[in-house]
Amino acid sequence: MADETKPASGDSAGLSNGLVSHGDHKSRRVYQAARSLHSGAVKDLLSLGVCERCIFRLVSVEAFDSDLSSVSASTLRSWLESGDEEAASSEESSCCIVCLGVLQFVFSDAKQTLVRSECGSDYAARVTDLVKEEGHEFDSFGLEVYVPATILENERAVLLYLKGKYNSESWLQSEKISVKDALKVLVLDPLKVSLGAKSDSSSFQIRLTYSKASDEAQGASETTRERKKRKTGMSRLYDHHITWLTLLFDLVAIYISLYNEENGSTSMSENSFEKVYEPCILSIHCNKMPIFFSGRYFKYSRNVSQTRWIIDDERMGEASVEVVHLELIGGNILPACLGDSYKFHAAGREDIDVRMLGSGRPFLIEVQNSRKCPSQQSLTEIEEKINKSEKKLVGVKDLKFIGSQCWAMMREGEAEKQKQYAAIVWIARPVEEKDIDSISSLKELKILQKTPVRVLHRRSPLERERTIHWMKVEKIKGSSHYFLLHLCTQAGTYIKEFVHGDLGRTTPSMGSILGCRAEIIQLDVTDVKMGDS
Repeated sequence: MADETKPASGDSAGLSNGLVSHGDHKSRRVYQAARSLHSGAVKDLLSLGVCERCIFRLVSVEAFDSDLSSVSASTLRSWLESGDEEAASSEESSCCIVCLGVLQFVFSDAKQTLVRSECGSDYAARVTDLVKEEGHEFDSFGLEVYVPATILENERAVLLYLKGKYNSESWLQSEKISVKDALKVLVLDPLKVSLGAKSDSSSFQIRLTYSKASDEAQGASETTRERKKRKTGMSRLYDHHITWLTLLFDLVAIYISLYNEENGSTSMSENSFEKVYEPCILSIHCNKMPIFFSGRYFKYSRNVSQTRWIIDDERMGEASVEVVHLELIGGNILPACLGDSYKFHAAGREDIDVRMLGSGRPFLIEVQNSRKCPSQQSLTEIEEKINKSEKKLVGVKDLKFIGSQCWAMMREGEAEKQKQYAAIVWIARPVEEKDIDSISSLKELKILQKTPVRVLHRRSPLERERTIHWMKVEKIKGSSHYFLLHLCTQAGTYIKEFVHGDLGRTTPSMGSILGCRAEIIQLDVTDVKMGDS
């Protein structure tokens, strides 16, 4: 409804119910729009059981306007019927055959209690109360609306009826706004006021889901039936036939609808639409995009895996970084965020017998649907609590909140990262000075590695080129066959195989460089550099 200039004071006299005062521009515009609608189509739709706001959607040539939310349904009906005060119905309107009560601001809540709002601001206040119960902190929100398929089917039947009877009318040719989009138009502004937040493509989403009461009951009974059905051993065959029958019925319904539309059917039989006598059940769900916390972890034990390692129902190792972090980090961060769940992501991994020392390995904690974000002081306290744990299996540093874009940055950085190691190496002959000089002189050494024998059972047999950026040898006092090897490599290099050669599957190797058998005794990760870090 296009905005109009302020009417003369005498215009207010013709408005019914005394509800529209001299300065009530919104109501004046709605009243004038109501009086401009095609009277025959309005009368037909009212007799069919179509609600007032749906009539504005289907009959008006002007854009659906948010001003409709400020006028009660009874007043709208009086304006649509005759404009006389006596025409206003004192009885509550029945459930609309098209929107099923959605645009009437009528619904059943989770307790099956009928909730009826007079206007958009009243409806928005009820939604706001339910949103605030979940305790979310936000300064902007997005609104999603889901409605039953029956609404679309019934609307199609009503439009087909109107097309058969009023096909030449210009208002019928205009594009019709959907029920869910119409609801957004009606309630978005009142919601912004009641929530005290702006509306945009926010990370915080409010989802309004309308479902038919009959569908809810059927879903519950089907859940029980499915449990019994699984015991029969025929469930898959049964599901297969039911799926195809359902698809067949849907196709038949579509063909009948298209046939009627092509042949200009004007009848509105009881079979043209699904009768619904109860308003929809409304469920409100609030969801926030995941938030992330970063840090670096240390693994001090050679008997701790990164993730839970189960073989034949038996856990390998003393513990896992994942479990310890989920218990110590996730178990503390999740309550602080009031989130639903969390996940642990690490930049790479080390074997169970490899310690993670030095600067630590980067990791992320992903928290789903957080209600709030803890302060840095809280994160520092969590970090201290982890590092003071009795077993000293793992440690953490630099725990902080980061933006979601850092998740992509960490994944990109994995491909570019360099890793530094310290390995105790044994060779079959005494270490000589020329060996130390020879190894230390090698820079940007290219090696080819086939998938190691020890992981062939779970990884594809590939050949990869990797780079050893530099190496440095440190003698171990009192032992001529052992030395400490420091090296910096490209991400994805198999260090153990580089030392012993993996039966010739890694070339060159430390053994081939020195011309003798070489074995790795212990290995530690001393640094993980991500991208430019």
